[in-house]
Amino acid sequence: MIDTLKEISIYEAILARKSIRQYTTQQVDAKRIRSLLEAAVMAPTVLPNESCAFVIVQDMHGLKAISEMTKSMLISQLAQNNQTLEALHQPAFNVFYEAHTLILICVNKDHLSSIANCWLAAENIMLAACAMDLGSCIVDTALVALNSKEGKLMLGIDEAFIAVAPIVVGFPSEKEAFGKRKKPLILNWIKA
Repeated sequence: MIDTLKEISIYEAILARKSIRQYTTQQVDAKRIRSLLEAAVMAPTVLPNESCAFVIVQDMHGLKAISEMTKSMLISQLAQNNQTLEALHQPAFNVFYEAHTLILICVNKDHLSSIANCWLAAENIMLAACAMDLGSCIVDTALVALNSKEGKLMLGIDEAFIAVAPIVVGFPSEKEAFGKRKKPLILNWIKA
C-alpha cells in the first residue's frame, strides 16, 4: 500500500469524501494509481469471477479531445429535446474539470450483470483517493463519448467492453466547501 495514506476510519473517509471539480496541474503518480486500482479490486462483487477492467488516461490532449467530443454529442442530444446546458457552450469548459487523470471502469458486455461491480469499485477508488488527499469526481456525462466507436478507438477499448464509471482523480486546487446533505429519506421502518 502507499505510504501517503492518512490514518482515518472508513466512516471518516465516507464523511470526508466529496466530488472535486477543480484540480492542480500536478500529475498523480503511478504508485498512487496502482494503489487506487488495488482498492478497486477489493470491492465486494455481485457475482464472483466477473471483474471490472480499467483504462487509465493521463494525456491532457486526449482528455481535452474526449471532453470536446462529449460536449458536441451532449449539445446534439439536448437540442433534440429543446434543452440546453450553458456550460457545454463555453469553449473553456472541460467535462473532466482539468484533472490530469481519468480512471475508466469498464465491464465486458457478456457480463452486464456485473455493472454493479464497477460502481462498487468506483466507491472504493473514491474513498481511497480521499485517504490519499486526492480529489475525485464521477463524470458520467462523458459516457456518451467514451462508449462511442470513436471514443473506444481513441482509448483502445475493445468492442467487447463498455465504459461504466468514469472517475477523474487529482490534487484538489482548493478545499471545496462541503454542501449540506439531506437527511436519509426513510420510506418506512418496519419493526416487530
